[in-house]
Amino acid sequence: MGFREHPLRRQVVGEMHLRRWPALRAPMVVIQVLRLVDEPTRLAERAVLGNGVATLEPSDNPRHCQGVIAGVPFVWEAHSEASGLTLFVDSLAIGPDFDRHPALDWAAAFPGETLRATRIAIVGSEAEAEAMLPTIGFVDSDMVSCHLGDQAIGRVRIWSDFRIGAGGFGHLLIAAPDLAPGDLSRLVQRLQELGNYRNLALMGLPVAQAAWGELGGIEQALSELANEVARPDVTDDMLLDHVSALSLDLMALSTRGGFRMSATQAYARLVEERLDDCAPRAIAGYPSLTDFTQRRLLPAVRTCSAHVRRVDELSQRADRFAALLRTRIETRIENQNARLLESMERSSSLQLRLQQLVEGLSVVALSYYGIGLIGTMLKAAEHANPRIDAALWIGGLVPVVTGGMWWGLHRMKHRLLGRH
Repeated sequence: MGFREHPLRRQVVGEMHLRRWPALRAPMVVIQVLRLVDEPTRLAERAVLGNGVATLEPSDNPRHCQGVIAGVPFVWEAHSEASGLTLFVDSLAIGPDFDRHPALDWAAAFPGETLRATRIAIVGSEAEAEAMLPTIGFVDSDMVSCHLGDQAIGRVRIWSDFRIGAGGFGHLLIAAPDLAPGDLSRLVQRLQELGNYRNLALMGLPVAQAAWGELGGIEQALSELANEVARPDVTDDMLLDHVSALSLDLMALSTRGGFRMSATQAYARLVEERLDDCAPRAIAGYPSLTDFTQRRLLPAVRTCSAHVRRVDELSQRADRFAALLRTRIETRIENQNARLLESMERSSSLQLRLQQLVEGLSVVALSYYGIGLIGTMLKAAEHANPRIDAALWIGGLVPVVTGGMWWGLHRMKHRLLGRH
């Protein structure tokens, strides 16, 4: 039967089968290197995997592959921002010259920056482990030891000081006397994931610590801005420029560390889940894995959370200050506009009065010239007919002509302006 598959179907199904480790049997050594990689580095990783040195098993998932290199089985897996390479070495192959083994040389050829490298020695009994302890060189004051696993399927005991030892590796010793190979594999894998996620989560701490001083400077600058509001020599434009610059600094700081802080929270939750899966049980005289993880990881995670909260609070303060400043500027502009409108109203009123005065003078001037013309005509008529009294007629026509001029100008203005 032919299916029309969704393009993501096989990738989604493949996600459920990632990070598979082969069954582990004591005695053996597991060597894992976790490297931070970017997109170009991932292409270089694929080139190392496919250079023909290692024999790869068929895989349809680009994020996971396994195979054999120089007789040593390995598993390679890609995470969101890191890649892990794990070698599974039979303890009989571990000799004085194993550090020069081709498998280690091949593993060292992978690109990326190493964030965690671990050598896990797995033995079959606690007596064997106790005999090996002096040869590993753990720091006694930092020694962590506890039982892991469920009583129903069997427990193991671990020893480690979680320090970087010889060759750049951290060392972990596991005694697994009564655990089935499949259960042992899953337990050790969860233990390694716990350590990997712990280191990835701790990457946010240096970022938060480095930005703490910068946040203090921004907070001080915001306090100084609040004091500058009352200074008459500091204009609103200057204040707005200052608060805008601080907002941009906060935005850049949040953008620069936002991903790292979010990743720290996500990895910390994964650490908690893996810690619950490992089910540590304390052993008298030793701090347990839970004690070690919580004592060192939780303060770092809380510091990162405090950094995020402080950035948010300062951003809110800057936004509120900018909003208040914009409101102040808008209020000042509205007051200026109101005064301008009042000035324009006074000017318009004065112009109207001047216009009315000019209209009155125009009536007088036009009446004067009109009466002058009529007077010339009447004087001419008086010269032709002495019985006509030109002065009397001129005196009587003055109010008539003046009134006519006023009415004529009023009608003309009404026609031109209408209702206005």
